[in-house]
Amino acid sequence: MRSPAELDHVRWHDLTHAHGPAEDVPELIRALYADEDDTVGEAVHELYGTIHHQGTVYPASAPAVPFLAHAVLHAPGRRDELLMLLAALAEHDPEHTESPSWPGSSVAAICAELARVLPDLLPCLGDPERSVRRAALRVVAAAAGQLPPEVRATAERRVDELYATDPVAAVRADALVVLDRFGRESAAFDSPLPEVRLAAAMLAAERSGPPYEKQLVEVLAEDGAEADPGDDGFPWAGTTSQEDRLTGLLIRDADAGLAAAARWIAAGDPGARGSRLGRQIAETWRDREAEVLALMLAALPHQRDTRAAAHCLTTIGAWIERLPEPGADLRDALYGHARGEEETAAPALLALVRSRDPRALELVLGDPGPEALSAAASCFPEAADRLIPAMRRTLAAGATGNGAIALIDALAQCGAAARQAQPELLDCLRTRRAAVVAARRIGRGGVVTPEITSLLHDAAQSTDSSLSAAAVVAHHRLTGEAAPALRVFEGLLTAQGPVHWHLSSLQSLGSAAAPLLPLVEPLLAARYEWTRMAAAEAHHRITGSPERAVPILAALVGPTPVGLCALKALAAIGGVPDELRPTLRSFAFSPLRLLSAMPFSQVHPDEELRTLARALLTAD
Repeated sequence: MRSPAELDHVRWHDLTHAHGPAEDVPELIRALYADEDDTVGEAVHELYGTIHHQGTVYPASAPAVPFLAHAVLHAPGRRDELLMLLAALAEHDPEHTESPSWPGSSVAAICAELARVLPDLLPCLGDPERSVRRAALRVVAAAAGQLPPEVRATAERRVDELYATDPVAAVRADALVVLDRFGRESAAFDSPLPEVRLAAAMLAAERSGPPYEKQLVEVLAEDGAEADPGDDGFPWAGTTSQEDRLTGLLIRDADAGLAAAARWIAAGDPGARGSRLGRQIAETWRDREAEVLALMLAALPHQRDTRAAAHCLTTIGAWIERLPEPGADLRDALYGHARGEEETAAPALLALVRSRDPRALELVLGDPGPEALSAAASCFPEAADRLIPAMRRTLAAGATGNGAIALIDALAQCGAAARQAQPELLDCLRTRRAAVVAARRIGRGGVVTPEITSLLHDAAQSTDSSLSAAAVVAHHRLTGEAAPALRVFEGLLTAQGPVHWHLSSLQSLGSAAAPLLPLVEPLLAARYEWTRMAAAEAHHRITGSPERAVPILAALVGPTPVGLCALKALAAIGGVPDELRPTLRSFAFSPLRLLSAMPFSQVHPDEELRTLARALLTAD
């Protein structure tokens, strides 16, 4: 260890941390000895942002270790936080120690320093404060693989004593984890302490991987209801809490996770942990929607407040369209909540609409919110004559932002009847409310009047580049005049900044955009993948030739948002290269979701990816 008196013996100005030269580290370490707790807390916070920043360590980190160890033993407080900082600094994947780059790395230097000071820190394992003992165990765990034999033997003996005698079950459970880091496997499933049984089961599950044995699932479900009792839920490496570590294990085995979620929900869903686990399983695994929605229905009566209930209802709404025929009990529950408190009524109504329950239509028309109206237009197209007047009134009342966008997009579901909303669309364009989507909708409406062309001309002069592009594309659709669009897009494609949005708009001009090919073709080799994708799609739409577009799009196909867009572009061109068939099969038949939900997306991207992949495989 090194005392603050030795801080000036280190050339801190030659070392760096997250924000540059480490000249401020001595001041921060001295502040750990202040009498004012706020001063100490601020210093700890700053150290987490400098010598350890979001999981990264730096050249200045290792020299700080002996000073931090001294502060643990001699500073007036926050010993548990300082121990956790030491553990965080030394955190590493054991496999990385086999890498050729390990010996010269900052984390290797930290572990070496920690191994030197660990004998002085071992008495913290016997500290009267439980939080200090738990934090000290994490320090031992972080350094376990890098200790000299004699230090390792002493540390292992002290941890073994803690496991056998500590009066706090959570500390014993932590000790079991540390012993596992020393290579001491223990199947303590018969321990009288739930925390120890849970720790043993989690370690066994990590070793075996999924699917887990029935005994493990039983322990995880029974003893995991409260994953980390107490208020000092210190993390282990790679997680933010014991609960996150348990959740991560259960999500890896969908059957185990659903069993645990059902057990916790049946016990009253304490802390909404069962419903939250069910929601995460639906977001991770395909084709588990029916089981998850049954859990959400069972969890609804147990929710302690409207916010928790709204989360369950939102989950139901997200997946209910995946059920071939939602049951009457589920639809009745949604109907009841849709007529209840405001915070739960909105997600319940949206879910009821998506279940295509006829009662939903009457509720939507009685209180026509933008999101519910938009969903109703998609789910009840036969009711367009009743929905359009409500949509018009909502737009005329001043709907803005995402609500107005949803309403305008929903008009596309209403066919020719959507032309009734032309006055409201023009007002949106005039007042710049959801003006971009309004311009696009006007362009597709097929109606040309002096008022419309005048409004589009004004919008084309906007400083909002997206609106300018949408306006000239709409003008071209309605009049066939390409010159205004060519002038605008020439400026947009030569301006600084991202251009992929403009390339996507440019596609609508088709062959009329041929004069812009000299600007489009260099973008086929752009560094940004979204730009390459949009340029390839635009090139095909302009030239009618797939020759240059297909190789670029094929190279981009993957389980990413841009990869999905590239696949859709290939499908629109007329097929995919044979070499993509294995990729398509992985998209079509993966049991795991390959894409996450996107805000404001009508269709889950993963469902879109799977459906498209299956269609392309079938077509071939």
